[in-house]
Amino acid sequence: MKRIINSSQAPAPIGPYSQAIAINNMLFISGQIAIDQSNGTIISDSIEAETEQVMENLGKILKEAGLGFSDVVKSSIFIRNMGEFAKINDVYGKYFTGEPPARETVEVSGLPKNVNVEISCIAVFPT
Repeated sequence: MKRIINSSQAPAPIGPYSQAIAINNMLFISGQIAIDQSNGTIISDSIEAETEQVMENLGKILKEAGLGFSDVVKSSIFIRNMGEFAKINDVYGKYFTGEPPARETVEVSGLPKNVNVEISCIAVFPT
């Protein structure tokens, strides 16, 4: 049974998609960008601050579903400049203190709202 997950603590979708979909024992979270839910602004002070906001948004959606970062099994990172990878990776790594998920990182020419990083993930509900 498919269930839509929406957290009022995370930014509302900016297009025709859901924040996340739960089906069977899996949660698919749409790509998140650095929108601050409290005021709708994009955090762009630094790549580290931008990545931090993205991870916080993902965390709020995970929490709404009753999960945490330890339940993430796969993530996808899209960045505009691979030269920023180490900085993004440093922030990202702070959220996965145990066994990190599988992941790919891809440099792209453009992202929504002209941001520098977007991250999506797949998590599994404990059985």
